[in-house]
Amino acid sequence: MSFLSEVRLKTGSLFSTPPPPHTPQDWAASSVVGLAGIFTMRNGHLSLLPGLLTQLLLPLGAAAQKTSDCARWCPLNSRCVNATACRCSPGFTSSSGDVFTNRLENCDDIDECGPPLAVSCGKFANCQNTEGSFYCECSPGYLLASGAKAFRNESENTCQDVDECSFRPPVCHNSTVCVNTVGSYRCRCRRGWELKPGFQNKQMNTTCQEISFPAWTEPPGIKSQGLSNFFKKVQVLRRDFKPALAQDTIQGLIEGVDELLQTLLDLEALPRSEQRRVAANLLAGLEDVLRNISQALPNGTLTFSAPAGTDLSLKVQEQGDRNVTLSLNQAKMLLSLDEVHESSDSGPSVVGLVSTPGMAKFLAEAPLVLDHKQQAVLREHKELLGEVPPVLLSGVVSAFVSNKDTQNLGSPVTFIFSHHSVTPGPTQKVFCVFWEHSQDGGGHWSTTGCRMAATRDASTTCQCSHLSSFAVLMAHSHVQEEDPVLVVITYVGLGLSLLCLLLAALTFLLCKAIQNTSTSLHLQLSICLFLAHLLFLTAIDQTKIKLLCAIIAGALHYLYLASFTWMLLEGLHLFLTARNLMVVNYSSVSRFMKRLMFPVGYGVPALIVAISAASRPSLYGTPISCWLHPEKMFIWSFLGPVCVVISVNLVLFFMTLWILQSKLSSLNSDVSTLQNTRMLTFKATAQLLILGCTWCLGLLQVGPAARVMAYLFTIINSLQGAFIFLVYCLLSQQVWEQYRKWFRRARKAKAESEKYTLSSRAVSDASTPNTILLTCPSLSMRERQSASGGGTEREGDTELEAGSRLCNISTEPDAGLELVNREIMT
Repeated sequence: MSFLSEVRLKTGSLFSTPPPPHTPQDWAASSVVGLAGIFTMRNGHLSLLPGLLTQLLLPLGAAAQKTSDCARWCPLNSRCVNATACRCSPGFTSSSGDVFTNRLENCDDIDECGPPLAVSCGKFANCQNTEGSFYCECSPGYLLASGAKAFRNESENTCQDVDECSFRPPVCHNSTVCVNTVGSYRCRCRRGWELKPGFQNKQMNTTCQEISFPAWTEPPGIKSQGLSNFFKKVQVLRRDFKPALAQDTIQGLIEGVDELLQTLLDLEALPRSEQRRVAANLLAGLEDVLRNISQALPNGTLTFSAPAGTDLSLKVQEQGDRNVTLSLNQAKMLLSLDEVHESSDSGPSVVGLVSTPGMAKFLAEAPLVLDHKQQAVLREHKELLGEVPPVLLSGVVSAFVSNKDTQNLGSPVTFIFSHHSVTPGPTQKVFCVFWEHSQDGGGHWSTTGCRMAATRDASTTCQCSHLSSFAVLMAHSHVQEEDPVLVVITYVGLGLSLLCLLLAALTFLLCKAIQNTSTSLHLQLSICLFLAHLLFLTAIDQTKIKLLCAIIAGALHYLYLASFTWMLLEGLHLFLTARNLMVVNYSSVSRFMKRLMFPVGYGVPALIVAISAASRPSLYGTPISCWLHPEKMFIWSFLGPVCVVISVNLVLFFMTLWILQSKLSSLNSDVSTLQNTRMLTFKATAQLLILGCTWCLGLLQVGPAARVMAYLFTIINSLQGAFIFLVYCLLSQQVWEQYRKWFRRARKAKAESEKYTLSSRAVSDASTPNTILLTCPSLSMRERQSASGGGTEREGDTELEAGSRLCNISTEPDAGLELVNREIMT
């Protein structure tokens, strides 16, 4: 047996025979002792081996010690720290941090790219998180200069833009041109091409088709052979159009428009409204066609002319001077492409200026609408545009660019018009205007967005914040002279009426002795007139805020219509009472009026105003006053009902006078209040004023007598409230008696305040029979006693109604005429 075999045998028996040690330390010690014993028994040849083996086997015991101290429950993505703690691997963390002792915790991935951002990749780069780590990559449209795909931090960032337009195969459709942008690219239509339906320009998927001649049809409802022939030529040009022949198509179009405006044929026989529709169609259609097919033209400035003066100047460019100037015979335009062109990558920019002198024949008498600022200037100088149509000083020119959105430009476009020499007079004003299309196919001249920068005898410079069809015209104006005397009369008269209407309303409310259907009518009329006059005096000229002015105009419209409706009810009540004079059927008239008056008095005016406001709300308020605009006959929404009320009241009033006159001859001489003819005449005239019949003087303010009628209208109608107070209060015996009672009560209240309530009741009770006795002077003593409390009165009746029934009991029916006179005239 060799030495090594012996060692191997002895070692095996050593490790297999003894019982296992209790601890790793015991195992290591016993092993060392056993081996030392073996090697010592060998004749001393290996006397150094025991020490060497001891050094070799000691680490085995240390390792065994360390392994037994490590925690065996550490989760995935972690390692143990000791027997009770674990540590998460780099890139992971637990809810307690990197080191944790809770066996239920896990190590989760740290999102280094999420908020809060733990790393910075730099510009044009994005952070990408991975399991336990992260990396940086360039944003789409960028690549690292080294060609690598990823990097670790900002210091390694070399991302730079990629020119996608150089890729092969091309990234854009073959109908488009690729335009590289920072980090991306766009595709726009090639010259001579337009967007295909369903696609958008300057997108990655933009697809285009060859430019076509846009549809242009004649305005509907216009019967003209010349216009039909022109549109037949347009359809031929559209059918034969090719982008390569765009110049020939434009020349043919200019010549066709020129021929139509020169010959006119039957267009001059059309009504003015239809002529304006034809002109608006030609302006809009010509501009749309030229804008579209001009994009197929080569770069440069082109001019197209026709024999009758229709000219077109075009400039097409992609790069170059951004300030463009186009000139024609009678007009010049200066604009900046930065304001009207979308961007440098939008393809060729087209700027055009077309002059159509023949268009002035159709648009010469079109209406002019001023913007709010110019209206305010005229209003400050108390000027109004005259009824004379404005005069066109220049030809009509249309400006267009390839971009259709030119309504609000950052800097104005300058136009210099040449026209025949003219020096505006003191009542003439020069305006820079443009043609504003309307929904019905027509339109009007407007100054919105345009201002006159300078004017000379033969030229005018205009600046506008939008593009359209422009011209220079001269309008006549007149100064709205206010008669200071009429102003003073108006304010004094209405002020006096306001005071009288207030006193009258308080009298009708507080004086119980006269309260009946008639005084209810007087009260509502007084309230409506008071509110209308008050609003007129305080707010008629509040025109600065358009909405507020419209509300004021609507309120005035309603209040004055309500006043006239109550005047109509006054006249109807007057007539019905007089008609029933033979039987003095006062109670039936009273019941009829009570049911009728409030729904009619306030409902009918509300219905008229509602219909007017719903149909034409923009016509409430004018530039100079908060009233109804005279345009489109809108003023007749007030004048119409007023004329009807005046006419009906005049008829009712004269019928009432005829009934009273027929009874005058048969009156008993004992009826003292009707013997005074002068008083009756005065009251009848005042009643005419109260019924609003004198408002017809306003319709007579024409011709040489206009000034006289204006004075009469102002004086009489501003005092309408004063007449109501005079007739129904100051000339009423019952009201005077009530005034005296109030006056006596006021005097007694100062001296005997404690007896005020008793004395006032005594005075009130003592006055009851006197009223009825005055009403029917022919009653017998027994009837007088009955009137004083004998049971003739019904519960809820007024004194006047009770007197009416007593008069019916009387043997002389004509005695009731005194009631009618007092009820109606006083």
